[in-house]
Amino acid sequence: MPKTIFKGREAVTIENENLRVTVLVEGGHIAEVLDKSSGISPLWVPHWSSIEPSLYAPELHPQFGSGPDAKLLAGIMGHNLCLDLFGSPSAEEAAIGYTAHGEGSVAGYEIDESPDGLQMRVVLPLAQISFSRLLQLHGNFVRIRETVESLAAFDRPIAWTQHVTLSPPFLDPATSTFRTSMTRSIVASFDPGFDAYLKPGAEFDWPNAPRKDGGISDLCQMQPAAPASGYTAHLADPMREHAYFVAYSPRYQLAFSYTWKRKDFPWMGIWEENCSRQQTPWNGCCIARGMEFGVSPFPESRREMVDRRRLFAVPTYRWLPARSRQEVEYWICSQHSTSVPETISAPPSAAKSR
Repeated sequence: MPKTIFKGREAVTIENENLRVTVLVEGGHIAEVLDKSSGISPLWVPHWSSIEPSLYAPELHPQFGSGPDAKLLAGIMGHNLCLDLFGSPSAEEAAIGYTAHGEGSVAGYEIDESPDGLQMRVVLPLAQISFSRLLQLHGNFVRIRETVESLAAFDRPIAWTQHVTLSPPFLDPATSTFRTSMTRSIVASFDPGFDAYLKPGAEFDWPNAPRKDGGISDLCQMQPAAPASGYTAHLADPMREHAYFVAYSPRYQLAFSYTWKRKDFPWMGIWEENCSRQQTPWNGCCIARGMEFGVSPFPESRREMVDRRRLFAVPTYRWLPARSRQEVEYWICSQHSTSVPETISAPPSAAKSR
């Protein structure tokens, strides 16, 4: 198994002639999907120095802040798994060790290479969940299969979100372009930063979001002028079997996309950060866009998620029955193009690995 150090973190890689994928051992983040011909990975690498979550201590690492997201921020990178929480823990959950976005973001994973690909496994003791992820390379595609297994003897609601975040040099607020299969949408009523430019709580159809100033913003692009922040929730097109997003860099002529089954993850949240957050470790320096698809529209506490129940008549969480297993599959694709693709086709599941 190819072990490596990525940005100071213990990691494992899998690669073919087109792509190199790097996974962090602690946190399980997909930290890199490197397109070898361009030398670019679109995924977010924070500008602050990262540490292993197991080394984090509030008194030793004040640079990551003091809230329930501090341990997460100490080690977050790229594509982050949010399980079984998407958002902040309650005060009671935080007191027993829950961090923002759940244990899956900070736990240590067992990672092995098998003939089937790169296999990741972890048991989340607080959530009483066993999680596994298999990554396989198929040309310029990455096929990912995940399994969540309940270790609890009762049915329970869970959040399960793929927190995919993009950043420079691939991401440029002025020129990067996005396409999605989203339809009904809503602006969050909360401001994730300090400079929200959209109208809180406004409903709209993708991609035309109402602005605070009375105008309209086309979310196919970021707000180019800093500082700016925002969070919008989007429902995947119910007429499509598969949902997708594609991000395009004209500078590198690179299209980076995710495709998934709509029934698995009906929601996508778009988080924008353009030099807005001033507190540590952000320090007004971060440019990022999260394309976060999952079973919930908003990052919020477990109680808020359950109390919300539905949005646009669609559930805002998933039930995980007692001692049961649930599986999902999704794909990453990195391809060269002279323009942004208008749509993304679901790749064939029967393709041979590597």
